[in-house]
Amino acid sequence: MRSSSLSGVLVAVLLSACGSDAPPPAPPPPEVGVVTLGTHTVSDVRNLPGRTSAYVIAEVRPQVTGIIKKRLFEEGSEVKAGQPLYQLDDAIYRAEVASRKAALERARATRDAAKLTADRTTELAKIDAVSTQEAENAVAALEQAIADVAAAEAALAQAEVNLSYARITSPISGRAGKTSFTQGALVTANQDMPLTTVQQLDPIYVDLQQSSSELLRLRKDFGGADLNQSAPVRIQLEDGTTYEHTGELKFADVSVDPQTGSFGLRAVVPNPDRLLLPGMYVRAVLERGQRDDAVLAPQRAITRDARGNGVALVVTADNKIEQRTVRTARTIGDQWLIDDGLQAGERVVVEGIQKVQPGMTVTPVEPSAARTAEAKPATR
Repeated sequence: MRSSSLSGVLVAVLLSACGSDAPPPAPPPPEVGVVTLGTHTVSDVRNLPGRTSAYVIAEVRPQVTGIIKKRLFEEGSEVKAGQPLYQLDDAIYRAEVASRKAALERARATRDAAKLTADRTTELAKIDAVSTQEAENAVAALEQAIADVAAAEAALAQAEVNLSYARITSPISGRAGKTSFTQGALVTANQDMPLTTVQQLDPIYVDLQQSSSELLRLRKDFGGADLNQSAPVRIQLEDGTTYEHTGELKFADVSVDPQTGSFGLRAVVPNPDRLLLPGMYVRAVLERGQRDDAVLAPQRAITRDARGNGVALVVTADNKIEQRTVRTARTIGDQWLIDDGLQAGERVVVEGIQKVQPGMTVTPVEPSAARTAEAKPATR
C-alpha cells in the first residue's frame, strides 16, 4: 500500500516537471489606432513666400553741378511727376543763357549782312560787273553765316537746358524718401549717390520665390508651360491676416537660379492705402478652383525619413503593417493634403507608431480606444 502511494507521488512529480517545460502562449498582436481616409472637397491653392517691391523706383540725381540752394519737398511725402524737389544756385547758368542769346543775335546780324552782300553780288555778276569768283565767295559766306546761326541756336538751347536742370524735378509720381544732401551741399552732375529716391507704391509688386521642384506642378495647375498669365492672387500679411485687395500673377522668370535652385514669380497688387511697403515679407495664395476628390491625412500619421520624405504606416486588409512613401501638398488645419502615396479607404496608423514595424500583424482600433489601452495600468 505504501509502495503504491510513493509511485503516485513520483508520477505526479514527473508530470509537473514536464508541464513546466511547455512554451508560454504567444502575445496578442499590438493594438494601433487607425484612421480610415476619405475624400474631401478642398480649394486648390498654392501658398508661396515673397517680398514686396516698389512698382517704379527713380533715383534722383543732379544733371548739372551746383550748390543746393533750397529743398522744395517734405521727406516721405507724395510728389507728382515734374514737381520741383531741389533748387540749385543757377547764377552761372543764367549768365550762360544770356551770353548765348547775345551770340545768337550777333550770328543773325552777320547772316543778314551776308545775305545782302550775296544778293547784290549775284546781280552784279549777271552783268559782269564783278567776277564769278567774288559772287561765289559771297554765296559761301552767306551759307557759313546761316550755319553759324544754327550753331548759336543749339548752344542757346543747351544753355537753357542746363539752366532748367538747376531746378531738379521728380521724374515720376510716388513717395519721396529721405534726402541725402542738405542745403548748401555741393552736388555734381551724374554723381553716384542720389539726392533722394521716389517710389511708386500703388500698385506694388510682390516678388515670389519657389523651388524648381514645384515648377512642373505649378505649370500643370496653372494651365500649361506658360505661367505668364493673369491669375488672381490673395496676399497674407506677416501677422496672418488677409490683405483686402486681390492682385494678379503677371510674370514668371524664364530660368532657374543655379545657386538657389529657385525661380521667380511676380504679382501686381493694388495698394491704395500704402499698407504694403517695399521689403515686407508676405505670402501669396494662388487659387485655381476646387478639388472634389482630395485625400486628407492627419498630420500625426505622416513622419519623415532621413531624406525628408513623408512616410506613413498603412494597415492592409490582412491587418499587416505596410510602409508608404507619401508626397504632401500643404496643410489644411491639422491634416495634410495628399498628392501621392495614399488612397481613400485605406487605414493609416495615428497611434502606436513607435511599437510597430513593417510586416507586423496588428489589431487596428479607433484612436481613442488605442489611447485607453495604452493608458490602462497592467494587472498584477
